[in-house]
Amino acid sequence: MAFPHLAVDNAPRHPVTVAGFAALARRTAADRARWQPLVRYDALTRWYARLETGPGYEVWLLSWLPGQSSGLHDHGASSGVLTVVQGELTERSLGRSGESTRTLRPGAQRVFAPGYVHEVVNTALEPAVSIHVYAPGLVEMNQYGATAAPAGQAAYEGG
Repeated sequence: MAFPHLAVDNAPRHPVTVAGFAALARRTAADRARWQPLVRYDALTRWYARLETGPGYEVWLLSWLPGQSSGLHDHGASSGVLTVVQGELTERSLGRSGESTRTLRPGAQRVFAPGYVHEVVNTALEPAVSIHVYAPGLVEMNQYGATAAPAGQAAYEGG
């Protein structure tokens, strides 16, 4: 007796888990030929371009000149993955346990849940480039003052 329906590969062709989105960010970062020719730098603000959209997610390419910052913000209802592909970025996050700062070098990856409040800044002397995956796609980015964070912020400080 044959069961052909069991032999069909019904696995999704797009990520559906945090691990899948982190893997997508790593694959995109490793594919330099895909993103490197697109990088631009803007002296007035961070430069960004959407690389890909899929069912429930977006992939973005960002460039950062020295001193450029995202400001303290969250990503609304979106989860995210940030991967540094060139240069160095500094992330400052506000969580239940207080403020933390970390240096992100090429290959470093940060994974965060909805409501995660952080600031990313290029504190180095060289330009930086990062890949960001948001799920669902990014539709809001709430800005905060230098130390303000929403009450009861939920943050996954993994990665």
